[in-house]
Amino acid sequence: QVQFVESGGGLVQPGGSLRLSCAASGSIFSRNVMGWYRQAPGKQRELVATVTSGGSTDYADSVKGRFTIDRDNAANTVNLKMNSLKPEKQAVYYCCIYTGKAYWGQGTQVAVSS
Repeated sequence: QVQFVESGGGLVQPGGSLRLSCAASGSIFSRNVMGWYRQAPGKQRELVATVTSGGSTDYADSVKGRFTIDRDNAANTVNLKMNSLKPEKQAVYYCCIYTGKAYWGQGTQVAVSS
């Protein structure tokens, strides 16, 4: 019912930046929450940042001041600008939208390494 196109993942050096983008389509209520979660190998999926259709944001403490999330409601697109990236071993970042229930994208891989 909801489809995602995620982009922007890749390999970056520590201290560098990446911009993740996700466009959702399908049966989406006008009021919703979109965001990004990450999952490292062997660990549970965890919140990175979310933004509501009203513009309210929520960030994990670990990324506050370094990451910025924003969205385009008309396009159901959410972006995550990640600055000052810390070393991270091939974590998968998942786009999510809550619109009655949670829907998840396929994930995009992010690695921060020298």
